[in-house]
Amino acid sequence: MIAICPNPFRDAELKLTRQAVKLLNDAGFKTAVCPVFAGENDRVIPDNIETERLGDIARDCSLIIIIGGDGTILAVSRQIKGLEVPLLGVNLGTKGFMAALEPEDIGLIVKAARGEYKISRRTMLDVSLIRDGKAVYTDYALNDAVVHGYGDCVKISAWCDGERMTSFSGDGVIISTATGSTGYSMSAGGPIVEPEADAMILSPICAHMMSARSFVLGPGRRISVKAEKLHGRKAYLSVDGNPVLDLSNGDMLLAERSEHCTLMVDMGRKSFYELAFEKLT
Repeated sequence: MIAICPNPFRDAELKLTRQAVKLLNDAGFKTAVCPVFAGENDRVIPDNIETERLGDIARDCSLIIIIGGDGTILAVSRQIKGLEVPLLGVNLGTKGFMAALEPEDIGLIVKAARGEYKISRRTMLDVSLIRDGKAVYTDYALNDAVVHGYGDCVKISAWCDGERMTSFSGDGVIISTATGSTGYSMSAGGPIVEPEADAMILSPICAHMMSARSFVLGPGRRISVKAEKLHGRKAYLSVDGNPVLDLSNGDMLLAERSEHCTLMVDMGRKSFYELAFEKLT
């Protein structure tokens, strides 16, 4: 079974999805269409397209093809977390760092269905929010975990394995994977890290201190972050750009490498460096 997961707000009328289904069915593969972000808005799905829930079939899939932007890939990764099913992105977004193919390459999905690809293993983060000594929220992140003020400057302190790394006032802080280094972290001035690197990056956001800089940490480290002295100010936690969780004074965010990883399909078209050069110039 091959799941095709389109973002119907980018793949209008699911035109590219229909093309993918036909290519794969003609090649003898069974497919299922599992839209992402459609929610209750059934009007974005054409009446003649039969759909399924990815969660119901993911364990039976040998490949998941995602038609959309990086946000769509992140959403699918969250839906299958814990399952190491290869993900192949077809870019309909803006940058599309995580996608292996562009729309004009759609014919290559048949090669992918036959297993003619390399696997790019992507580190994920285990994220926990500790309040009054207890974990009140846990999650996985393929891209990043962000602590950010609601328009207020907040004081951020961060530790690595219990040793203080930095303290500053600013908009917030990003803890990202190597995959997420080309996302929000890069926009905040963080380094670009090749996506298969087993690393974590801590990047301040608009710090009111010139010496506040990004850190690149090894895979065995544990990062702790606290938004201190909030009082009347408000801050939130967001994981992979998903709905936010409001923070209370004294909350501690913990992040470390997860035992889970995301398997991204590499069709060998372009190296990461060539892709970065094209998309960032």
